[in-house]
Amino acid sequence: MNIGSISASRRGFTLGLMGAALAAGSAGAWAQAKPLAGQTVKMMWIDPLSGLMGPVGTNQLKSLQFFAEKFSATNPAGVKFEVIGMDNKLSPTESLNHLKAAIDQGIRYVLQGNGSSVAIPLIDAINKHNERNPGKEIIFLNTAAVDPDLTNSKCSYWHFRFDADTSMKVEAMTTFIKGQADIKKVFLLNQNYSHGQQVARYAKDALKRKRPDIEIVGEDLHPLAQVRDFAPYIAKIKASGADSVITGNWGSDLSLLVKAATEGGFNGKFYTYYAGVTGTPTALGNNGAGRVYQVSYNHYNMGGQMDTWMKEFQAKYSDDFYTGSIIRIFETLGAAMAKAKSTDPVKVAPALEGLKLTSTFGGEVEMRKADHQLQQTLYISVWQKADAKYPYSPEKTGMTLAPVAEFAPYVSSTPTSCQMVRPS
Repeated sequence: MNIGSISASRRGFTLGLMGAALAAGSAGAWAQAKPLAGQTVKMMWIDPLSGLMGPVGTNQLKSLQFFAEKFSATNPAGVKFEVIGMDNKLSPTESLNHLKAAIDQGIRYVLQGNGSSVAIPLIDAINKHNERNPGKEIIFLNTAAVDPDLTNSKCSYWHFRFDADTSMKVEAMTTFIKGQADIKKVFLLNQNYSHGQQVARYAKDALKRKRPDIEIVGEDLHPLAQVRDFAPYIAKIKASGADSVITGNWGSDLSLLVKAATEGGFNGKFYTYYAGVTGTPTALGNNGAGRVYQVSYNHYNMGGQMDTWMKEFQAKYSDDFYTGSIIRIFETLGAAMAKAKSTDPVKVAPALEGLKLTSTFGGEVEMRKADHQLQQTLYISVWQKADAKYPYSPEKTGMTLAPVAEFAPYVSSTPTSCQMVRPS
């Protein structure tokens, strides 16, 4: 071998050592940046996959698993998220059985949201379990159960809500209604359980405060997820002379309601919580244009990274993503675990309290320490024809929910009476 070849060989060896050193340095930096790299966080989702509300749950389970994969690759803790879905049939009893299964499997994070009537007994059971089983504590991540009592009289150290509660949404909705001079007579139609009852109560109080001239011309409650024909309710609304309806209905109870309104010739406005949820866009079609409003913490035309993800989700599942709280859960959980340098709920819970971050959508959010209610921007959007400015069309209707008002967190934030009992 000549001297030139030996020199080249040595240069290669030296470069190889340098590359190995750089690789080791990068691995060290990665380990430092991702303190829990290689750990898996198993989560059990307990919500309906069957019955009238099954389509909503099916969409949300796909959403959770889609974003579990996304955030497993990017979260600052370096953990892998894994979501197991269980069908509770919208039943508290079934939900408690699934909670027991989660406990038996050593799962420390539980997700639920479709029905405060389920959330309340789940919180009670988790509180009791955590008190009796130190070292095996569970955190309850609330995706959509919005009864204000969950962060007031029934608040729990182990419960964190990522949706905006009913009082917050009513505050934003009625602030918007305050400026709508054409609204004179309102009918309140809601599901007969804690959430629906709270929507009616808070709406009456807020309207009295902000628009005392508005007349409540009717109020009705109906069974949750049991009504298949809302024609009698629409007839009652029309007979009342109402020009607007406020409803917290979701799932089939909203899609069937708006379908009955179209067929029954009710041309008034609807102020809703969940107009963008599975089945309702199709039920609305072109008929609700300019007349159906939604209050929410996200909408179909957020833009930016949300736009990219929504298109990807639609292409993968032929379905629409709408439960934005799922993104917030993975954002905050990853940040809290990185801060705590642990996946143990005992260490993660205090790291979640008071946590602030700039979310993928909607700006800065804060998990309020006093009651574990996420403080976030709320939007009012209206059902209209999709256009160049607001192009996303749910359920391929050619329509969309376009934003018409935005309320910063301090506007819709409501006080809490929570007396948080923290572990000693």
